[in-house]
Amino acid sequence: MRTACKSFILVIVACMGTRFAMAQVPEQKPDSTGQITSIDADLMNLLNQKTPKKYKIGTIKVTGNKFFDEALLLSIAGINPGDEISIPGGDNFAKAITKLWAQNYFSDVEIYVTRLDGKSIDLEIAVTERPRLSKFYFRGAKKSEQDDLKAKTGLIIGRVITENMKVSAIDAIKKYYFDKAYRNITVRTEEVNDPSAENYQLLYFNINKSNKVKIDEIRFVGNQVDEAKLKKQLKGTKERSRFTLYPTKDTIGWVDPKVYTFEQYVKEWGFLVPSKTKKLVDPYVRFKLFTSAKFNDKKYDEDKINLIDYYNSLGYRDAAIVKDTMYYIDGNMHINIRVDEGHKYYFGNIAWRGNTKYSDSLLTEILAIRKGDTYNAELLNKKLGRSVSPEGGDISGLYMDDGYLFFRTDPVETAVYNDTIDYEIRIVEGPQATIEKVTIAGNDKTKEHVIRRELRTIPGDKFSRQLLIRSQREIANLGYFNQEKIGINPVPNPDKGTVDINYTLEEKSSDQLELSAGFGGGIGLTGTLGVTFNNFSAKNIFSKKAWDPLPTGDGQKLSLRVQSNGRAYRSYNVSFTEPWLGGKKRNAFTVGLFDTKYSNAYNYMTGRYEKAAGDTSFFRTTGVSVGLAKQLKWPDDYFNLGFTLSYARYQLRNYAIDRNLTLRDGSIWQNGHSNNLSLKVALQRSSVDQPIFPRSGSNYLLSVQLTPPYSLLNPGVVRESNPYKWVEYHKWRFTGEWYVPLTAPHGAERNKQLVLKAAAKYGFIGRYNNDLQVSPFERFQVGDAGLSNTFALLGYDIIAQRGYPVYETSDPTINPDQQGASRYFTMFNKYVLELRYPLSLNPSSTIYGLTFFEAANGWYSFKDYNPFRLRRSVGVGMRFFLPMFGLLGFDYGIGLDRTTPGNGLKGASRFTFMLGFEPE
Repeated sequence: MRTACKSFILVIVACMGTRFAMAQVPEQKPDSTGQITSIDADLMNLLNQKTPKKYKIGTIKVTGNKFFDEALLLSIAGINPGDEISIPGGDNFAKAITKLWAQNYFSDVEIYVTRLDGKSIDLEIAVTERPRLSKFYFRGAKKSEQDDLKAKTGLIIGRVITENMKVSAIDAIKKYYFDKAYRNITVRTEEVNDPSAENYQLLYFNINKSNKVKIDEIRFVGNQVDEAKLKKQLKGTKERSRFTLYPTKDTIGWVDPKVYTFEQYVKEWGFLVPSKTKKLVDPYVRFKLFTSAKFNDKKYDEDKINLIDYYNSLGYRDAAIVKDTMYYIDGNMHINIRVDEGHKYYFGNIAWRGNTKYSDSLLTEILAIRKGDTYNAELLNKKLGRSVSPEGGDISGLYMDDGYLFFRTDPVETAVYNDTIDYEIRIVEGPQATIEKVTIAGNDKTKEHVIRRELRTIPGDKFSRQLLIRSQREIANLGYFNQEKIGINPVPNPDKGTVDINYTLEEKSSDQLELSAGFGGGIGLTGTLGVTFNNFSAKNIFSKKAWDPLPTGDGQKLSLRVQSNGRAYRSYNVSFTEPWLGGKKRNAFTVGLFDTKYSNAYNYMTGRYEKAAGDTSFFRTTGVSVGLAKQLKWPDDYFNLGFTLSYARYQLRNYAIDRNLTLRDGSIWQNGHSNNLSLKVALQRSSVDQPIFPRSGSNYLLSVQLTPPYSLLNPGVVRESNPYKWVEYHKWRFTGEWYVPLTAPHGAERNKQLVLKAAAKYGFIGRYNNDLQVSPFERFQVGDAGLSNTFALLGYDIIAQRGYPVYETSDPTINPDQQGASRYFTMFNKYVLELRYPLSLNPSSTIYGLTFFEAANGWYSFKDYNPFRLRRSVGVGMRFFLPMFGLLGFDYGIGLDRTTPGNGLKGASRFTFMLGFEPE
């Protein structure tokens, strides 16, 4: 009611639950007592008219709105001054109420006629706004869960509280806890007025999670296939671990339990078969340490499809799930699945029709399906190439690698008799397709010619699926693009017999920065500054426009590095690589310069590091190298042959690098110069698919590094006072690495796989003359993570072994905790097995975890060499590839030959870290 001086007529709008009312303000004034003495009879009888009359709206007033503009509400209602309406009988008011109600912002909407003046009426639209959300709370949820729920419910402070908002939030809460196995969760809302703000409410979600629900048992009915094999197909629906003397039983009555008795187990010699032993003990004991027993509806639906696919692969092409149900015993879920396997089928005769390019016998050999083989439609389609596989080896690949892009097959069942199915493979070869145009998009920084020179798909050539896949690999190995987003889209034109190929790329940062600094300890300033530009452009150095911030895009590599350990150590390194010298062939040209100095700057008299002491006792190495590597075409174009000419000059001043290195007079060699001029020849074959996280392929490297045989050309060298003036040696290295995917691609982008890496590495450095010692330079340091900086001084190869410190004896049981060695091996063996799984393949942060087994050792002569006497280690690790910083990684390794009785892992485990690169 408006005021004591108003009277109302209410008309209920049943469909909306709102009211339409008319009121009049009496023209007579109230008397001295405040009582109304008269009313407007025409206004009161407005709705009682027998004949509808038209009225014009005079003024409209909106009341009750606190947050919404009056003009906005009038616009939504669709009623404006000057409009004509019919009373009674008109629907203008009902439509206006409906439109305002539909906004979900009001709990009540009323329309009043406040004045009648002839054919003119004044209106009042009275709205009651719904309360707004002041704060919301989740009762019964942990702090971490509350943080997750705030994001998942999508609740926003200040929004109008609606039923839809509450229902959506409750659904989000239930889904969140369903995924955590709380399937009996209940959520109740409670709204409380906020005393600090008018028309605001506090919203409480009272959550009762109950107990977690896990899958206790999965039973199959109607199956002849072993139940254990069927359960393996349920990738996302697993049973929980258990240990009980009283196995649960089916309580709904349609599963006939198949109990595997101990008598059957003994009779079948089950103790010799692990699967039968598992079958016997499974009702009582089950260990599922690395699987989740949570039930997920989506995964369960996918698993049922997997189950039928598995049946089809076994020849049961009519297999179907007849019924499945879920019920609970003691709070845990039980799942019963009834299957109808149908008959098992086999392949019969397979005939070919339409093939002119290749003979029936060749196609049958490639198809590799014989009469009597178990029927498998998936295998048939895969062999025909109807379902594309990157490894090839199918009928479609045979044709498409020879240009037959328009090739297609149609396997037709010609006869089904008993349990046998005959097929006729109908082939449409079509014409050979020629590549017409090749376009590249997305290379915002990299020049197009850098990409085109890597492509194997050339306009004018015949189309080849194999070369298409190879082009993708070459682009990925550049390292300039997101390897997960390389898109290749062939656009065929059957009328012209041509195909356009469109490559879409996404640039990523490939440059790297290494930065660290410190001061103190009497040493002075310490630190490292290193930058590597992997997509540099040397020809644009003098172009002002190209500096944004650096000239890039030509695929060259420039590396600069300065390192200092105060007065004790400093190093300068610079290198440049042009991967396509001349621009027409893959001839990689590399030049590098380095200068390092290690000083014995510690003054034992003063106990400080001093420049004067460092100038009188130091070891300095200065060198330059020039390399040229060429891609070969025989045996295949995965091979590269490289030549590197290197020169290094070693200067010693009152510094003994090895107490075992003596001059002709028997004194320790600690003063003088030594020169190292060598030629390295390396033959490499690399077919890995990606540089950062390879999933397939292999990498082989065989190299030999030779110095001139000075002592053979001039036997007098042996008798010189300093036989190391020109060092001589021959150094041999072999590395073999293999990458094998163990699982099919999965994940949201179908790009995650469990990958096995296997590696074998060998090294040997020898001498030309037995009257000379093996070169003190270019040897092998084995053990630890290989982060020592002094390898640049002596030029030795770092062979890391996780779980062990650097060692210098061939006895696996002797492993003193040390960061360096006083002697370095002349030969080594190393074997590695790594199981890798990617956690993130985002180009901004590629992360994968690994477990490993390693075995390695070093020796000083063939007489002591024993390839089976190795130091063994196992452990886990993580790798992080960040575009700006390169590799960051750590490993926790356990040296199996460092363990001692009674001490467990104490003293046998070791953390190792790596930064910028991964040592061998």
